[in-house]
Amino acid sequence: MAVGPADVAKIAALARIKVTQAEIDAMVPELNGILAWVEQLGEVDVSGVAPMTAVIPNLLRLRDDVVGADPLTGGNIRDKILANAPAPEHGFFGVPKVIE
Repeated sequence: MAVGPADVAKIAALARIKVTQAEIDAMVPELNGILAWVEQLGEVDVSGVAPMTAVIPNLLRLRDDVVGADPLTGGNIRDKILANAPAPEHGFFGVPKVIE
């Protein structure tokens, strides 16, 4: 795939970037070089390589989801929390309807 001056001018117009003819002429070989490099990457055999999201293994350090005995963080205090709510409804915070 090759990029010409008309393509660069159209892309610049779509991006609302003002470029001179000299800048367009300088960008054409640069963009063609980038596209050639991307095409070269397509020739690499990656059939045995598993997809990855990072180059190093990242494991999330998760804590156990356990309800503790502490009354402040132990949970099971819904009624105490909802006592502060202006309009509790069915065990939840009542909020005004925002979508009709």
